Amino acid sequence: MIQIQNLSLQRGVKELIKQANVEIYPGHKVGVIGANGCGKSTLFGLLRGELQADMGDCLVPKGWHIVSVAQETPGTKRSAIDYAIDGDTRLRQLQAELAEAEIAHDGDKIGHLHDLLAQLGAYDVEARASTILSGLGFKNEQLQLPVSSFSGGWRMRLNLAQALLCDSDLLLLDEPTNHLDLDAVIWLETWIQRYKGTLLLISHDKSFIDACVNTIISFEQQNLISYSGNYSSYERQRAERMRLQASEYEKQERKKAHLNSFITRFKAKASKAKQAQSRMKQLEKMQDILPVHQTSGFQFSFKPPEKLPNPLVRMEEVQVGYADNVILKQVKMNLVPGSRIGLLGKNGAGKSTFIKLLAEELTPLRGEYETSAGLTIGYFAQHQVELLHLQSSAYDHIFRLDKTLTEQQIRDYLGGFGFHGDEALKPVAPMSGGEKARLVLALVVFQKPNLLLLDEPTNHLDMEMRHALTFALQAFEGAMVLVSHDRFLLSSVCDEFYLVDSGAVSTFDGDLDDYKKWLFSSANSNKTNDKLSTGASNSSAAGNDSNSGATPQKAASEVDRKTRKRMEAEFRHATKQFRDVISKEEKRMENCTQQLTELEVELSDTTLYDAENKNRLTDVLSKQASYKAQLEEAELLWLDAQEKLEVASTEFEKSL
Repeated sequence: MIQIQNLSLQRGVKELIKQANVEIYPGHKVGVIGANGCGKSTLFGLLRGELQADMGDCLVPKGWHIVSVAQETPGTKRSAIDYAIDGDTRLRQLQAELAEAEIAHDGDKIGHLHDLLAQLGAYDVEARASTILSGLGFKNEQLQLPVSSFSGGWRMRLNLAQALLCDSDLLLLDEPTNHLDLDAVIWLETWIQRYKGTLLLISHDKSFIDACVNTIISFEQQNLISYSGNYSSYERQRAERMRLQASEYEKQERKKAHLNSFITRFKAKASKAKQAQSRMKQLEKMQDILPVHQTSGFQFSFKPPEKLPNPLVRMEEVQVGYADNVILKQVKMNLVPGSRIGLLGKNGAGKSTFIKLLAEELTPLRGEYETSAGLTIGYFAQHQVELLHLQSSAYDHIFRLDKTLTEQQIRDYLGGFGFHGDEALKPVAPMSGGEKARLVLALVVFQKPNLLLLDEPTNHLDMEMRHALTFALQAFEGAMVLVSHDRFLLSSVCDEFYLVDSGAVSTFDGDLDDYKKWLFSSANSNKTNDKLSTGASNSSAAGNDSNSGATPQKAASEVDRKTRKRMEAEFRHATKQFRDVISKEEKRMENCTQQLTELEVELSDTTLYDAENKNRLTDVLSKQASYKAQLEEAELLWLDAQEKLEVASTEFEKSL
């Protein structure tokens, strides 16, 4: 195991860690959390052996292979797939030695090297690399493109692919979701759940951490505090501790009252839509974790818009794209005050294109697109960060928007976004990505928009700033359209979801769990297409095996009642196998979920990690991994059977 003993670490004049003690057990998946600049990435450098402790020890088992994600990507002409495989330096070294041995005709060495390469998985490495790159959003035709042809964000995905492809005992992931969309985040989450080694993860994506880790290490006042369970469990444990010593009780109660009022209003008008119910539960959970975020340096809110015309935007049969390339066709939608829409869809489906249309960066290729007088757009996107004036300060940016404000008013406003004291006066150029993103948000909020467009607003934002943004968006009165890979943000602030797929923008009747199932189903549709077609044709044949002479094209009105009943009975018999599988796997999913909940409770018992309970801990972790694998298998079997039943049902309806 990894042992951190009486560790003290200093960078420059700043002491980051002081006499910390932590143990990390093999196979544990650990979320490393703390404010920006507290020392999380420095801890990773220590584990990689790049830094030395000022005092104490950081002991990693000898022989462990440590892998992390490279931060720089050379503009090489190597193909994307070759670059991903290059990350496994041991494999590439053996391949080079094999080439030399073949030139030298050294038969013994050739045989030995082939054995070593087989052990490293060299003979299926291209297939594994293709699977990883596909999961991270690369299309098949992109795998042979040179690395130099990809943008910075896609190059970071290539670096991540390198790390995931390597066999490792310890995997260090520092903000791996920053350059990913929601689909890739969900894929990475599944990959991590299957990973057998020890994982240390730095992330500000709450839902992602929740799904990936079973331990939290929190930087608190220059110490490292270990919590059992995921991030939600950490929030509950820490909130309970802080409630016992809360010094800002009244302030906390005012926030809870505000949130309670919002929940009450939301309940009064919420539909029975599944996503509405999910959001209500998410809001109620937020009350319990408020103490954890009470000391946050970020406090801001959206002021009421000066006008709220209705509708704000009207679209009828709109096409949008680039020149002759139509991305979205026949978009029909009205945006009204109070609309809170989350956009879902695969990478490249057109989510950002739709946002750019609303932001008036693209004009419709055809159709009716009308905006109301008084429309004020607040638009956040990554390219907006690049439009900041690099030599100007945060103070200068706000002053340009309203020269009537006093210096103190501007400083007070910027303080809510974390720009305190001299921070408000320093130029933009040397700011971190997180600081620039906070400044763009400050500019958006300041302009009192009635239409808010957010395209991946949480990239580079830390956990506290994400929480502040989530809280502020709860009370926003205008219309909002959000694209994000942060599922906690999506589920907390969106009333409805729209799916961007196959050139259309349509309502998605479900929540984010349903979207995850849709992704799995969509990913497996190509693999199971032949099977589905066979199942559908068999079911259809069974449904039409009658003496009535009914054909697939016969109108329902021509089929007498008796014949219809017999056909329906035959259809039910033919598709019974699908329904049996669905019922069986639903029960298995329910059982696995219950078992995993019980195991999480057991893992929250701190005595479980005592030395004398090592065997018990190993047993619990083994059971947890087993039930997670069973749950995933059950979900896939359920989706496969559900898809087959739907296809068969469609064919049957056509036959009536």
